[in-house]
Amino acid sequence: MLTLLLIGLVGGFVTAVSPCVLPVLPLVFLSGGVPASGKGAEPARRSRPYAVMAGLVVSFSLITLFGTLVLGALPVPPDILRWVGLGVLLLLGVAMMFPAVQDLLERPFARIGQRRVGGGRGGFLLGLVLGTVYVPCAGPVLAAIAVAGATHRIGPGTVVLAVAFAVGTAIPLLFFALAGRRVGERVRAFRERQRGVRFAAGLTFVVLAFGLTFNLTDVVQRAVPDYTSRVNDAIAGPGLPGGHGTSGSRELRSCAEEPEAVLLDCGAAPEISGIQQWLNTPGDAPLTKKSLAGKVVLVDFWAYSCINCQRAIEHVGAWYENYRSDGLVVIGVHTPEYAFERVPGNIAAGARRLGVDYPVALDNDYATWDNFGNQAWPTQYLIDARGTVRHVAVGEGGYGGTESLIRRLLADARPGVALPPPTDVPDDTPTDQRQTPEIPLGAGRSAAVVNGPVTTGTGEFARPEALLPGQAALTGTWQAGAEAVTSGRNAGITLDFFARDVYLDVGGTGTVTATLDGRTTTLPVSGAPGIRRVVSGSSARQGVLTLKLSPGLSAYSFTFG
Repeated sequence: MLTLLLIGLVGGFVTAVSPCVLPVLPLVFLSGGVPASGKGAEPARRSRPYAVMAGLVVSFSLITLFGTLVLGALPVPPDILRWVGLGVLLLLGVAMMFPAVQDLLERPFARIGQRRVGGGRGGFLLGLVLGTVYVPCAGPVLAAIAVAGATHRIGPGTVVLAVAFAVGTAIPLLFFALAGRRVGERVRAFRERQRGVRFAAGLTFVVLAFGLTFNLTDVVQRAVPDYTSRVNDAIAGPGLPGGHGTSGSRELRSCAEEPEAVLLDCGAAPEISGIQQWLNTPGDAPLTKKSLAGKVVLVDFWAYSCINCQRAIEHVGAWYENYRSDGLVVIGVHTPEYAFERVPGNIAAGARRLGVDYPVALDNDYATWDNFGNQAWPTQYLIDARGTVRHVAVGEGGYGGTESLIRRLLADARPGVALPPPTDVPDDTPTDQRQTPEIPLGAGRSAAVVNGPVTTGTGEFARPEALLPGQAALTGTWQAGAEAVTSGRNAGITLDFFARDVYLDVGGTGTVTATLDGRTTTLPVSGAPGIRRVVSGSSARQGVLTLKLSPGLSAYSFTFG
């Protein structure tokens, strides 16, 4: 718990001094206590900066932890809190500019003793508003907290991490607010021209509200290099709660670290539970322990738009067809990486497209993933006829070894069985260490996008002068969400890659035009998101790919093979 506290404090502090907070710093500076004006005006209290930061910590912590959970249960847009915050911020700015508006806003609170919306006692309210509109760069700590809130897995560790992150963020912002207050107290112009200063402060609030509404502040964020990226990468090292794969037995985790294809005793197989729906079973009914008794079971964790999973599925499907009559049961546990992978129709269509005809369990809430303590897509768990996990294969490759273990367990379960010859499916697992790793494109996920950071909202991007291997650059107009970027006017992507094949996870209706080595091809896109091959080669190579996307297409990530 102490480690989580320190990680949260450091992560929040680093975020508060990163370029993403630059657009809201003028607001924080002025929040410390603008001098009051007018007859009977109450001077801003010395405790106001602390009240502002307390409000920010409270609202930021609650929204980060419970915002997705609460809003998901209500028939309202998912970003309603941000819009409410922007509206209140705009009202506060107008109230500071025009005393008549301030008096109008104060009337409903007169009976409970609330005074001066823009004065000393409104600090906590202003902090609450700041917490709704302050969207920091999605570093590893904040990402872990957000995942916990989105998947309803909020434990004591996650709460400590979230509050520590908010406090860590508030510390440098508090110093900035205190500096603003000292300027207001010491500078003579602030004391003698209180009405003008309050008007200017209110105008600043209004301008920032409009800037945040139309994402004009993204220009500032993109113009300043992210000088905290290395520190964020270092913070990502420790294990963080809020994600998945933290359960499971010690034996299973130990078996997952065994690189050789050998039979081990990895403990009793965990439960396949919390499944929303089954596919490819009689009547789409769940598989039961009774139906699996005495069978050799292969549990394969996959996601239909994962290229690594797709290459592994060719082998898993072949084993199912070859050995199903000899007692092998394959269960594909589909655990989503993206929101579109939670839709049963998308999963069923993806399974048909990939030729998956063995039972599929939709693990949308990560219940079975957590039962197994799983860490990656794809991962296979081989279970013998007595219900003991005997082998764990993480990632791609090693298919021949896994198949030999399947054959041994089938022979043990049914002595004297005549097994068919082994399958003969080519292993297309990439082996070149120079291959470009996966490049996510959503807001806060796109570290490889060099002309970012990519933050939530609509922005204009210009191609940089040069790219390094493994880097991508957006061009034109893009609207960024948490998982994907959606193309607007003149939208394009330039990618410097090393691979044989390049895949784009994209959805919507339109076209993707790819240009490589002077040759241009057009790929039609229609329907739910999925991976489309945009470059196909016979061997790995270095190349610079240029893509043009028609408006309305959502691009999630690049993967390579």
